[in-house]
Amino acid sequence: MQVLVVGRGGREHVLCEKIAASPRVRKVYVAPGNPGMADVAMPLPCGENDHQKLVEFCREEGIDLVIVGPEKPLVEGLSDLLAQEGICVFAPSQRAAQIEGSKSFAKQLMEKHNIPTGRYRTFCDFGLARDYVEQSSLPVVIKADGLAAGKGVVVASTQAEAIDALWDMLVEHRFGEASSTVIIEEFLEGEEFSLMALVHGELVVPLDVAQDHKRAFDGDRGPNTGGMGAYSPAPHISPEVVEEAITEILEPAARALVQEGMPFTGVLYAGLMLTKEGTKVIEFNARFGDPETQVLLPRLESDLVEVIGEVLEGRRPELKWSAKAMVGVVVASKGYPEAYTKGVLLPSFESEEGVHIYYSGVSQNAEGELFSDGGRVYLAASQGDSLQEAQSRVYAFLEQYSDPNMFYRTDIAHRALPRGH
Repeated sequence: MQVLVVGRGGREHVLCEKIAASPRVRKVYVAPGNPGMADVAMPLPCGENDHQKLVEFCREEGIDLVIVGPEKPLVEGLSDLLAQEGICVFAPSQRAAQIEGSKSFAKQLMEKHNIPTGRYRTFCDFGLARDYVEQSSLPVVIKADGLAAGKGVVVASTQAEAIDALWDMLVEHRFGEASSTVIIEEFLEGEEFSLMALVHGELVVPLDVAQDHKRAFDGDRGPNTGGMGAYSPAPHISPEVVEEAITEILEPAARALVQEGMPFTGVLYAGLMLTKEGTKVIEFNARFGDPETQVLLPRLESDLVEVIGEVLEGRRPELKWSAKAMVGVVVASKGYPEAYTKGVLLPSFESEEGVHIYYSGVSQNAEGELFSDGGRVYLAASQGDSLQEAQSRVYAFLEQYSDPNMFYRTDIAHRALPRGH
C-alpha cells in the first residue's frame, strides 16, 4: 500500500511514524510535511490546501489511502474531491466537517439530538452580544464560530474582558470570517478530557482517553493555544465516565450526523468536561487532536492501517493498548501564541530510549540543520510504567536542551498526579 498523510505538524509526524510501521505499507508520503519527519515519510512540495494538486498526485501515484490531519482542508471539502475521484480517504465530507467548522452548527446539532453541552447564544451583532454579556453570570466563554487554529476562545472572568473579546472578534474581525459570528457560552467547571473515536456512519470505535493542556502557562494560566502538552491514559477519568461519554455523546453524535444526511467517516474528537451534572461537550473536532495524538498513537499496539481498513468496511476492530503511560510536552517559540521569534537553531537530540520527538514548526538549511519556524516547534514525549515516571523522564530530557528563545510548561499531567509531582 501507498499512503498519503495531509498536514505538516506533530500530529502528522506521529501518524506517518505509525503508518510506516505497518507491514501492509510500502511507502508513506506527507503533504507538505516538515523536514523533521523525513525519516518516516517523503515530504511533498504541495500545501495541504492545494486540493487539485493533491488529487492529481493521488491519481498519478496510485495512492491507496489518504488521511487528512488538519481541519482547514476538511472544512474546505478535500475529502469530497478525493472521494469523487474514487480515492480512499479516511476523513469526513465537507458537510460532516461542519461539526468542527461551525460551532453554531455543532451546538444546534447537540440541542436537536439531546447531546449534553453548555447553554449558549449565537450573535453577529456587537451591541446585542454586549447587552447579553452585561446580563450574564461570570465567567463566560466567548468563541469564534469558525476555525481559528485553537485560539478563538476567550474565558472571560470580568465583563470588561468579555466585551473586549467581543469587540476583537465582531468589530476588529481578529479571526476574519471565522469571527463574524460568535458563540457566548456558559462556563463549564470540572475535569476536562479528550475522547476520540474512529467513525464510519454509525460505527464508533473509541480510542483511549487523553488530557490536553490548552493554556500557555503553568497552572492553566495565560491565553488559549493549540495545545501545550498532553498525556494518556487519564487514570482519574473512570471507565464508567468514559463509557457514558461513548453512549451519551460520541455514538449519538455519529447517529445524529447520519440522520441529518451527512454521515461521518474519520476521527471524531470530543473535547469533554466532567461536571457535577455529568459529562458535557465543550467542542467537537473532525480529526485527530493535536497534541493528544502524539501521546495516544505510540501507545496503540494494533496496526493503525489495518484498523482503519476494518472500520471502512464497517467492521469493529479490537484495539490493543500498551499499559505504559505517555506524557508529551510542547516546546514553543517565545511569545507564542502571540507574535513569536523564528529561526532559532534546534539541538541535535541524542536518541534516548522511550523518548520521542515529533516536529511541528521547523525548517531546514542546506547543511540539514533544523530551525524553529512556527509557534509550536516540537513535542517531546516519554513513556513510563506510570504517569509519574513518564513525566519525570520527559522533563529530565528537556532540561538538557533549554533555550531562552523557547518555553514549555513544567506541569503537564499535574491533574492526574498527587501534589508535589
